[in-house]
Amino acid sequence: MNLSTLARLGAVFLGLSAAGAAFAETYEVKMLNRGALGPMVYEPEFVKLKPGDKLKFLASSSGHDAVSIEGMLPVGAMPFKGKINEEIEVTFTEAGIYGIKCLPHYAMGMVMLVQVGDAPLSALAIPAAAPERAQKRFQEIAARAAR
Repeated sequence: MNLSTLARLGAVFLGLSAAGAAFAETYEVKMLNRGALGPMVYEPEFVKLKPGDKLKFLASSSGHDAVSIEGMLPVGAMPFKGKINEEIEVTFTEAGIYGIKCLPHYAMGMVMLVQVGDAPLSALAIPAAAPERAQKRFQEIAARAAR
């Protein structure tokens, strides 16, 4: 291949990469003291994304954050930790099931699930060290999402 052919191929690749990013969606998640499903919740509690999509966590009630849960991230996924009372936007690039918690309210079961790509919900692995209420809520979220 000559130099101009390589340059054209590079331009096509960059164009396709930019086109993929252009189709990425951003979804909003509210962090709430009380929601439709009770106290200390994310709304929605479950989101299905395509790789490259983003979640924007909104500080809709005070005292909450969004933190990835160790042991509930796909291989290669970057952990994240928002600050209390601040919005955070996270891009999900790796396919799989993600667990997210509100650090101050984890023991109260303030968690959510994110499914990226075609990862089956049956791949959900809740850490044994997760608080009992969080484990229960994860199971409830997965059951509702499977319907």
